[in-house]
Amino acid sequence: MLRQERTLISFLLRHLLVGVVGGLLFGGLILAFDIGHLRTLAGESANGLLSLGLLFFGLAVTFGSLGMGVGIMSQGEDEN
Repeated sequence: MLRQERTLISFLLRHLLVGVVGGLLFGGLILAFDIGHLRTLAGESANGLLSLGLLFFGLAVTFGSLGMGVGIMSQGEDEN
């Protein structure tokens, strides 16, 4: 792998990691404040762990993609 490729992949992975951490933090705050009674519903459901796993997986994918997108879009320069 070339040096430039390694640099670009590490750039994307750093932004992915920041996004995933943000998504997990957001999910933790949703559960901590019991928004939409999600914590209550998951606690009373027979498949509570599965639903929480899917919630956190979806948030990690969404926020990770968002972090990578912001990283890529911030590379451009205005040419006005």
